[in-house]
Amino acid sequence: PSSIVHAVFLLLRSTKQRATTYQKMILKSRPSNDICMVIAKRALTRVSSQINPRRSFRSSIDQQKQRLSQCTGQRCTENNSRNFSLINGHHNSISTPSSIRSSQLLRGNRTPLTSSTTALPQPSNIPNCMHFNCFSSTADITNKNEDPTNSDNKNAPRLSVAIIGAGPSGFYAAKYLTSSVIKRIKSTESPTPFCWSGVDIDIIERLPTPYGLVRYGVAPDHPEVKNVENDFASLFQKEDNIIENTFYGSPLSSLSYFGNVDVGKDVSLSHLQSLYDIIILAYGCQAADRRLGIPGEDTLEGVLSAREFVAWYNGHPEFGHIGPIVKRCLWPSSSNGVEESSVEEGSVPAGVSPARVVVIGQGNVALDVARILAKGKPGLVDTDTPSSVLQVLQGGVTHVSVVGRRGHVQGAFTIKELRELTKLKKEGHDATFFVKKEELDLGMTESSVAELKGQSGRPKTRINKLLQESAVTEHNTSDTAKEVELRFLMNPIRLESNDQSSDRIGRVVCERTKLDGKQFQQKPVGTNETETMPADLVLVSIGYKGMPLEGMEELQLFDSQKGVVANDHGKVVGENNLFVAGWIKRGPLGIVGTNIMDAKDTVGSVMKFIDADSTQQVDKRTVDGSKLMEGRAGLTEYLQRQDVEVINWDQFLKIEAAEADRSRLRSDVQPREKILSVKEMLNAAS
Repeated sequence: PSSIVHAVFLLLRSTKQRATTYQKMILKSRPSNDICMVIAKRALTRVSSQINPRRSFRSSIDQQKQRLSQCTGQRCTENNSRNFSLINGHHNSISTPSSIRSSQLLRGNRTPLTSSTTALPQPSNIPNCMHFNCFSSTADITNKNEDPTNSDNKNAPRLSVAIIGAGPSGFYAAKYLTSSVIKRIKSTESPTPFCWSGVDIDIIERLPTPYGLVRYGVAPDHPEVKNVENDFASLFQKEDNIIENTFYGSPLSSLSYFGNVDVGKDVSLSHLQSLYDIIILAYGCQAADRRLGIPGEDTLEGVLSAREFVAWYNGHPEFGHIGPIVKRCLWPSSSNGVEESSVEEGSVPAGVSPARVVVIGQGNVALDVARILAKGKPGLVDTDTPSSVLQVLQGGVTHVSVVGRRGHVQGAFTIKELRELTKLKKEGHDATFFVKKEELDLGMTESSVAELKGQSGRPKTRINKLLQESAVTEHNTSDTAKEVELRFLMNPIRLESNDQSSDRIGRVVCERTKLDGKQFQQKPVGTNETETMPADLVLVSIGYKGMPLEGMEELQLFDSQKGVVANDHGKVVGENNLFVAGWIKRGPLGIVGTNIMDAKDTVGSVMKFIDADSTQQVDKRTVDGSKLMEGRAGLTEYLQRQDVEVINWDQFLKIEAAEADRSRLRSDVQPREKILSVKEMLNAAS
């Protein structure tokens, strides 16, 4: 088997730096033969993506067979076809008599590994032979300058980390914390010793399924954004990184998933703090919404938050009750079965709802909601939108108004979402998009014009140009069945019931506003001019709001006004081991990619903390005899006592497989039909 390592080294000549790392690791740690095979297999896995598998790989194999036949070492005289069967992918066909199996390494066996073979003499006829057993046994394996992993750490404890929340911020925090810890362990340049030998990260999620807003918040017609799920899932595929992340037979890092665990209910935050060295809060702002604070908001049926509506059409298991409400609003019926609507009978095509929807707010979520309502089932049938949602949306709705208090220059939407609205008709969704030129002109104050100038104003300038192209002086009846309009400088001041039912939404009363103030500081000011907009459904999209976990407010760790955990660059205020990332750290701002820099900022604070406090932490872990089980083992034991049905990563993959079962899908293009209840998820996982 060690002759395989020789072949791997020669094969890696095009990537000298990586080859040198592997060589040093093998020489210094002296692994057994089965570990050589694991190292060889992982090395080839990494390299195969960098070279031509049909030419470079095969020609290199042939060259190494020829060279190995000349080697005089005992291991090199073994049957070459047997040695190269691993390289050709037949790992299971090779018998490994060693007591330490390669599968143990893949499962994270932490027993230090030593070579059980005797070093063989250096062959004289092959001066460049890199055969493992052909190196001199007198090599200095204690030189820290040559050992990239610094063997003094091998008996040190491992850093245990719990990340609460399996959304983008949680996964990015896990990714960058892992790489930072491994880099620190391997570093030989730091003036201070690092007191941890590895890092074990546990991601804890309230739902059985991970990915947070990527799964339940990103619009279903944006599959390119949802593809980031594949990047997050790859973090659990440890085997491909085993060479880089293995130190004395123990992975430098491990990642585990605890789904269906509600922090605050199944386990308290304070208990997690006692189990783990580091806690990272990344549970987002999905628990509450910012409120308008106007009459009718809390009393009329048909007034929903965009958060609730988005969660429903994305198949969130806790928002199935929204469906019947939306159905009553989009398809209102009298007792005799005749639909009630302000639209003239016969003017709406079959399958298109006659309802009028008002979306309050002008961020990207508001534009997503308007687009989904306009597209309806025909535009979403090949997405992962649940079939039960499509049955309610059907052909879309007749009219959607997206209302904002300020002008178009101050709008929070991006040009990507705006452009998608302008293309609805061109893409065949039978919907027209327009804005009123009068409102664009009213918003172009001197301060607004100044905001469009300079480098920072370029994105808004492009938006202004696109809106001007879609502006109309007078709105006439369009030649499409559906319409989407953006309304600017309109502030909702009151929600009123309809004439047939006093407890259902019927109208939105808005006050015309004007902008006042310096550039980037303009505020909408009322003009006492009002306009009433008919509405069968109102969706409020003015922002999500974070909520504290149990015990946070008593310890003054939560900023209730901002809806975030009080922190400094991700370190929660006070003497604790708490950190925070994502929306619950900075507020509901930014896109999925914004969480990358946010996570790196938090990880930087974590590394400073453990560097400054690592000696104290180590002493506490080794001296405090009452903490017999910590980290992952302690949490697992505690949840078992509480009879919590935990979903691990393999069980989640079963849920994914069930959702992708072809018998559930509407078409060959549909990626999955989501399971809509936690109970069904648990059944699929088991």
